[in-house]
Amino acid sequence: MSAEARSPGKVAPSLATTAQLKVSAYDKVASMLIALLIMVGLAALLLFIIWLTGRLIFTQQPVAVELLEYAGRGDHAAGFERDLEEPGMEEMEELNEPQIEATLEAVTDLVTSQAAAFDAVEIAAAASSKGSGMGDSRPPGPLGEGVTDVIPPWERWEIRFTTTGLQAYARQLDFFGIELGVVGGGSPKVDYAYNLASPKPSRRPGDPEQEKRMYMTWKGGGTLAAFDRQLVARAGINTQRRVILQFYPEKTEKLLYSLEVQAARKAGHTDPREFLKTIFGVRPAGRGYEFYVIDQYFRPAPNS
Repeated sequence: MSAEARSPGKVAPSLATTAQLKVSAYDKVASMLIALLIMVGLAALLLFIIWLTGRLIFTQQPVAVELLEYAGRGDHAAGFERDLEEPGMEEMEELNEPQIEATLEAVTDLVTSQAAAFDAVEIAAAASSKGSGMGDSRPPGPLGEGVTDVIPPWERWEIRFTTTGLQAYARQLDFFGIELGVVGGGSPKVDYAYNLASPKPSRRPGDPEQEKRMYMTWKGGGTLAAFDRQLVARAGINTQRRVILQFYPEKTEKLLYSLEVQAARKAGHTDPREFLKTIFGVRPAGRGYEFYVIDQYFRPAPNS
């Protein structure tokens, strides 16, 4: 029995043909499906990230600040020095009820002159109890004994609302808790309007003596000033020959002051006495709105 010798470098033609690799139609379809699944997964992940960033609200931690107490003369008359406020007749019992009965009985011929003298004392005392005419040296503003060399917020702040319609503007006011108040026109009360985005805003009367919030008003006319008038009119408040004010809650006032301080510190100004003017804007943020600083102006700090 003999074996046929073959060269090791040669392969039989039938075996070489069998060893060739081929891509079948099944492999093509499977690879296409896998690639399509990867693309769909990446697209879904991208859409999820976009949705998540729209739902999450990233806010910067505000700087802990405390509102300053500003000096103001309230309803006192302007002047160059404080009134001494000398006591009047109602505070001096010995003058208010003079013990001259015995004298009047004994000296009947001096009754007229004594009465005239007493009237003169009462008039002088009453006049002194109203002040000596020097007025009040404190600047305009709510009555207070605070700092005098800092420009108060109601004089240095300007807020610019950006809106395309009445309802969007009303939602901004409601979001920040701002109430509209109508004063003047012979009414001793303040008529407030709130829940401004509702079809019929709520209203309530208030005592102006109890109002301690910061308020602002529009400079001149304009679209937003007309919006304020429309909103209070929808609440059923008469605006004829009356002034409309925006009352800011203390929480919103602190928020504005915190933003002002943050922006000032970035600009290298840390002394509130340097604050001259701050312009705020309003923009959408998440499900609501936010204030932001548009521009700031400073003055040299007064000498300590």
